[in-house]
Amino acid sequence: MSKKSFFLLALLTLIGFPLAGLPLIYFFQDTPILSLFDSETAWHLEIIYGLLYGLIAAMIAWQIVMLKYLRDVRLYFSSLIQQFNLSFPEILFISFCAGFGEEILFRAGVQPLLGIWITSILFVAIHGYLNPKNIALSMYGIFMCLIIVGVGYLYIHVGLISAIAAHFMIDVVLLYQLNIRRHTNEYF
Repeated sequence: MSKKSFFLLALLTLIGFPLAGLPLIYFFQDTPILSLFDSETAWHLEIIYGLLYGLIAAMIAWQIVMLKYLRDVRLYFSSLIQQFNLSFPEILFISFCAGFGEEILFRAGVQPLLGIWITSILFVAIHGYLNPKNIALSMYGIFMCLIIVGVGYLYIHVGLISAIAAHFMIDVVLLYQLNIRRHTNEYF
């Protein structure tokens, strides 16, 4: 995949996923679409809570990925992004596209219909982290299910902006870690 295709995929996620989620909200829920971002929590606190949760979750995820047992998983993830030579602004852009688009679809659209746990498992499975043929990757996937369940609870108890911020931060940290290791020639 070319870098241009990768960015087009990010834009598709930013635009297409919400477009897929909005009919689920409109036709199957009692939530008015214009109230998706309404919350009893102030928007700036939603952002702070989400970013903090995402930072802590990503730091733990990185420590888990650094375990010797998960070396192949680490190499798998690094091979996915190595081809793109991402700058930090590009990492921010991709992370925003994924955080915003996927959370509108999964948190606001799917989760109210399927519940937190099924939505989280579905989310992680679609990302390819649950693979019965790869036990190490599936172990990481199980951990990610727990992280995504946490994002689901952020959505319920804090708000959609918080879930978006958490997803954004998880992606930023993990993509940055994979990218910086590659640029410093640190082979792991």
